[in-house]
Amino acid sequence: MKKFLILFLTFSFPLFAQFYDYPRPDEGYLKGGLGLVWIDGKPYYQVSFRPEISFANFGVGLDLNLNFDSEGKLRTQEFNETSDYLSIIRYIRYGLKNDPVFIKLGALDYYTLGHGTIMQYYNNSPTYDARRIGLVTDIDFGKLGFESIYANFGEAGVFGMRGYVRPLQSSAAGGIPIIGNLEFGASYVADFNKYARVDSGYFDQSGNFKIVKDGGALTIVGVDLGLPLIKSSVTTITLYMDYNKIINFGSGVATGVKLDFEGLGLLSVSAKLERQFNNGKYLPSYFNSLYEIERFQSDSLTNSYKAKSLQLSKINDNTNGFYGSLFVRVLNMFDIYGGYQRLDKNPKSGVLNLRTAIEPEGASFVLRAGYDKINIRDEKDLFKLDDRSYLFTEVGYKPTPYLLVSIVYNWTFAPILDNDDNIIGYQPQKRIEPRVSFIYPFSF
Repeated sequence: MKKFLILFLTFSFPLFAQFYDYPRPDEGYLKGGLGLVWIDGKPYYQVSFRPEISFANFGVGLDLNLNFDSEGKLRTQEFNETSDYLSIIRYIRYGLKNDPVFIKLGALDYYTLGHGTIMQYYNNSPTYDARRIGLVTDIDFGKLGFESIYANFGEAGVFGMRGYVRPLQSSAAGGIPIIGNLEFGASYVADFNKYARVDSGYFDQSGNFKIVKDGGALTIVGVDLGLPLIKSSVTTITLYMDYNKIINFGSGVATGVKLDFEGLGLLSVSAKLERQFNNGKYLPSYFNSLYEIERFQSDSLTNSYKAKSLQLSKINDNTNGFYGSLFVRVLNMFDIYGGYQRLDKNPKSGVLNLRTAIEPEGASFVLRAGYDKINIRDEKDLFKLDDRSYLFTEVGYKPTPYLLVSIVYNWTFAPILDNDDNIIGYQPQKRIEPRVSFIYPFSF
């Protein structure tokens, strides 16, 4: 790498939805360029084109990356499925998350359904080489509404929906605001992928994995109750309780409190503390940020395989736990988020999510980072990069308002394919990208 002079003109987007800044209405960005990227130590020349544009509540973003090796051959791992071509559409959206109407088609980064006790920060595309296109539709009619997600149009996968009602909302106008804000919800989330519940299988002579017995879709149903004790333009404090059942397995209850504070654009805080009461054969927030990686893994060399659903049968005792999170935004200059979950009696149950974005408007520097880790054993295991980790970092300097010189490091995943080009697992993949990014804003 020391022998190369690297010029990389491209746009760097944060991979984390809560820090993603879409263009303002009737504005857009032209982004793209040429450069060099190292993938597992091998250099590729890259051509990229990533424009974004917003019309009132509508927005469109594209994401086209072509990587060529030293012989000029296209790296085909990123275009070996029909969904890879569709995923050039980074997103088509209407509205924003938490608006009365929010619809998004494309990459679904860190989606949470309801209070997050079934699906929390689910990511349908944790790998560059097998990007998916999905659909989110959230509509709030006032007295009732629903949230929904369909994760992958390329094949059968995760589908989820939560409907909710506020039957006493009219009483808020009649002087009983606390009771009027009471909300009842019901959720249904299922994974219809053929590897969602693999009970047994074997490798044939060609090294392909053959399923002998499976339990069909992995399905979770739940009901929930939410009561905002305080709800104003500045502060909202909400108590909630969820009951969830994994069909053919166990169940669990979660109770928590959530605080949201909005201080006139100076300080925004969102905090949540949750206690979990889990019966045997149950895992809270089953569909997490790395679920697509956890679902199923196989290794034909060792004739071994593992599936997340198999973990459920091994949980024989009650495994209560806790979850806590904190999000802070200061002066719209920087965002910091952290969330952690752990079960009391399971030493390998830690789940960590970290995000930060420090890029004040008009400043000459940028820092973006995100980190996910599952099945954490202890403190020493927290920041060890392995097959349970997902990392994104970018540190950059702006010599001019339209140029960003930065270094990007990604610890992500590459799909493992059998002889029939089926994805049968994932392995860690390291990407290093020195960049000189060009971003041209425009309005109309």
